[in-house]
Parts: sequence; C-alpha cells; structure tokens
Amino acid sequence: MKRRDFSLACGAIAGVALLQSTAQAQGKPIAAGTDYLVLDKRVAVEAPAGKIEVVEFFGYFCPHCSHFEPAFEAWLKRAPKDLAVRRVPVAFQAASIPQQRLFYALEAMGLVDKLHAKVFAAIHVEHQSLTQDDEIVNWVAKQGVDKAKFLEQYNSFSVATKVKRANDLPNAYMIDGVPALGVAGRFLTGGMAGSMDRALQVVEFLAAQVRSGK
Repeated sequence: MKRRDFSLACGAIAGVALLQSTAQAQGKPIAAGTDYLVLDKRVAVEAPAGKIEVVEFFGYFCPHCSHFEPAFEAWLKRAPKDLAVRRVPVAFQAASIPQQRLFYALEAMGLVDKLHAKVFAAIHVEHQSLTQDDEIVNWVAKQGVDKAKFLEQYNSFSVATKVKRANDLPNAYMIDGVPALGVAGRFLTGGMAGSMDRALQVVEFLAAQVRSGK
C-alpha cells in the first residue's frame, strides 16, 4: 500500500494491475530497475557477520500485507539459512504508530509467532478497529495475554526507540509502499517485481549475488 493510498477501493484497483503485471513478468529474467532497485546509498544492517539481512516492511493497516503474510511465513521456513530476516512495521501516517508499538510489544514478549497473523485477521477479516491504544490493549488481553505486562512493554522506552528506528528505515530505503523487501542494505524489491511471490524469488537472487561477492 502506498503512502498516499489507504483506501480498500484503491487497493482493489492496484490488485488488478498487480495481476496484470504478474502475468507479464512470468518467464522474464530478474533485472535491476525492473524487479528491484539498487540503493544509491547503502543502509546500515543489524545482521551478524556472515548473514545477509532481509527486511520485510509491512503495516497492519495494509490489506496487501495481510494477503502476503501467509506466503511470507511459508517462505521463512524454507529460506536460505544464511539470511537474517526481520520485520519492520511502517507508519505512513501518525495514526498507525500504535500498531507499530503493538508489533514491537509482541516481539518483546515473544508473541509474534502466536499473534502476528491474528492481528492481520482481526483487522482485515473481522474488521476490528485496532488503531487506538485502548482497542489494542483490550484485543491483546482477549488473546490471553497479561494486560499489565503488555502495557509495560507497549509503553516502554525500548519500544518507543524501536518505533523511531522503524520510521527512519523506510526513508533510508526510499520505500513509498508496503509490502516491500530490503536486502543487505543495498537493494529493494516488492510489488515492482510483478507479484510478491516473484519478489521473494528476487530476494533469493539478490542474496546469491551478495553471497558471491557481487
């Protein structure tokens, strides 16, 4: 979803265009400028030595991210072992910052595997509004999470710091929409590849380039 596009109607139109571009992309070799961008300036990575960092930029507000989540989760299980993958929640509007804090609080509590997909389902399938602090806290409590412990993380300095970094990183990668995938602090791919399934292929292609020293 683009910075300027937050409506489901526009998302549906974009989906049609994405299907058309996917069909056109089939069978074509992966190419810079078409399937991915080479960043003018490298972005600092957090991956340890010997690992290739992959960053998934997403937003809980984004229907395309919700649709991509099952495929991304499946890919994580079969991804090359030298990839260090991390998720970064994006907020193109201040109204989405509480959802960033939600993700980082869940991460701090070790609950991403359990509740990440459920957040997407609550918003995009059950049409719950999880934009306000009280809505988020009450929803998390209904999932069996200790409310006081969640609030401690949700309002913590650590989570606030991660949110600030999360808001700086998309600018460094120059992204204007989600979902998107950053590779090794050098490359960016996503919908431009024609589909997010192809974007995952692009990620593996770029990782191979990095691995070979290119």
